[in-house]
Amino acid sequence: MERIMKKAAVPYERRGEWAVLPASRADAAPIPDKLQKQLKSAGEWVEQAGRLHIRLFPAESLRFSPVWAAIDILYEDDFCLVANKPAGMAVHPTAPDDAAITLANAVAAHYESTGQAVRVRHIHRLDADTTGPVLYAKNPLAQHRLDEAMRQKQITRMYLALVHGRPREHKGTINAAIGRDRHHPKRRRISPAGQPAVTHFTVVESFRSAALLRLQLETGRTHQIRVHVSAQGHPILGDLLYGGKPMAGLARQALHGAQLAFPHPWTGEPIAVEAPMAADMQQALNALRGQMD
Repeated sequence: MERIMKKAAVPYERRGEWAVLPASRADAAPIPDKLQKQLKSAGEWVEQAGRLHIRLFPAESLRFSPVWAAIDILYEDDFCLVANKPAGMAVHPTAPDDAAITLANAVAAHYESTGQAVRVRHIHRLDADTTGPVLYAKNPLAQHRLDEAMRQKQITRMYLALVHGRPREHKGTINAAIGRDRHHPKRRRISPAGQPAVTHFTVVESFRSAALLRLQLETGRTHQIRVHVSAQGHPILGDLLYGGKPMAGLARQALHGAQLAFPHPWTGEPIAVEAPMAADMQQALNALRGQMD
């Protein structure tokens, strides 16, 4: 994890549900006018003896049932959390009666076990079989700021993928709209009538009949990377839905979220969080390297 200070933080002291800071710094606090008005009208913005007390960390229900699962917490503070999602786990339940353990359940269990009354709020998602970091907001201010950062494309995600074949170009950009596949409810496809989608790629390593790609999303469409690389004739290894072939020891698509970068919702500080490659994908990468020996 790398931290580079972009600008001076507005200092605060946390006292339970309240953030306490010098009243002289109130104008510098990154709180939108709408939220300020809500806090003031509710008596949750109180100036007293030169100190400003703001109820930024209200006690909330978890929203999802806490269920313990072995997940790595890659980053956490008062405002946000980044969890490393394992393969085969959805970010959240897909239906009210879904009994599968999801990352939302695991994060809820983490909050409960650490005594945090925090609602589980994911800022973005990953496919169930894709591994890597998922960002969560821990309070309403953080959610507002991180949602806005996502809309402004200030949150960047870098992925690694093992694909069939060797792309001709060392790097490039895939700019192709993505829409639903009318013939397959789970698939997406390239469609001029779909939503704009842009993926940047770089070839990191080439093997006999495969390559390791580094990819960065400019947009966040469902299955975007999987659809884009498949359309280029280089489906992801193990991605049976989009033309990939299975590989021994790999029971999913070889796609991993390697890095997540975002501006901190309180300080504006750039935060970059890296996630180690899952063991099955690392073994597949090692096997491809071994074929070159």
